[in-house]
Amino acid sequence: MRLLIVDDSRSSLALIGTIVQQTLAGELELCLSPLEALEKCNSSQFDLVIVDHIMPEMDGIAFTAALRARPAYRIVPVIMVTSDLDKSVRIEAIKAGATDFLHKPFDPTELQARVANLLALRQAQVELADRAQWLTREVERATAHLLAREEEIIYRLARAIEYRDGDTGEHVSRVAQISQLIAEGIGLSADRRRMVYLAAPLHDIGKIGIADAILSKPGKLTPEEMAIMREHVTIGARILERGGSDLIRTAELIAQSHHEKWDGTGYPDQLSGTDIPVEARIVAIADVFDALCSERPYKAAWPIEQAYAEIVKCSGSHFDPTCVAAFRAKWPEICAIMQGEPEPRAVGL
Repeated sequence: MRLLIVDDSRSSLALIGTIVQQTLAGELELCLSPLEALEKCNSSQFDLVIVDHIMPEMDGIAFTAALRARPAYRIVPVIMVTSDLDKSVRIEAIKAGATDFLHKPFDPTELQARVANLLALRQAQVELADRAQWLTREVERATAHLLAREEEIIYRLARAIEYRDGDTGEHVSRVAQISQLIAEGIGLSADRRRMVYLAAPLHDIGKIGIADAILSKPGKLTPEEMAIMREHVTIGARILERGGSDLIRTAELIAQSHHEKWDGTGYPDQLSGTDIPVEARIVAIADVFDALCSERPYKAAWPIEQAYAEIVKCSGSHFDPTCVAAFRAKWPEICAIMQGEPEPRAVGL
């Protein structure tokens, strides 16, 4: 515990200091100037302040009010020493933030008892604050652990779906990375970019409900088969519906709407323009681009420059023009992803 005594009288300052020092198990600092004392409080944390009422530079009430304006001293106990018995002085001092009063002439035993009691109160405050900070850190650590587990499970599930679709699982990783770059390019907040990155791998989760004969067919799908294939978006949304976290709710939006088109000719709801959730508009570009660049049972892989040109050509029809502009601005980084450079960590992870 550290104690500060402020009094413009050297004799009074020495007397109070001597009395307090007899029982104080801590540091004691004496100050003749209230202005100097406030400067000390800017750089040091005291646990109890004793201040005289009448001083020439600044009286004890003004000093107490100035001290309380500092966040670190909002609840630090303050004893005001005064010879004035006027009730209005006590009221003003209380309004300024004084915790206790000591009338001159004072009894040394009373002073020691008041100091001991207030220091015990301060000690309890400090311990409670430390405990609260520890609990906050523990909650944050536990929350981070739960989020990490949720994210890992989601990512592994997405990779499992990709393996079933005949991919190695790298498609979901590239879609997530490219989606995050586009989200950054259009100015989404760090939290929303992180949600897009983590939720994008689940865009095709509904394919788990599509028959292998259709999912892995080497040739072109018939109209009937295509209608069944398109059901994967509805199946995916049903799997993810009523999610209890922002991540699952974002994944549901993406799964439901990543095949919608800017001009309203997509599926399943024929949404157009900004009626399509922005997360789905972002992932639509990343998904189509990487799919064009990937070999499938029914097609050869396109060169990335040809796939890039296709995305740009479809701006304003299939894709959101703003998202396409971000895609173009991030092209050097997207090329690095397609060339297999190490995956960056998601924003906020």
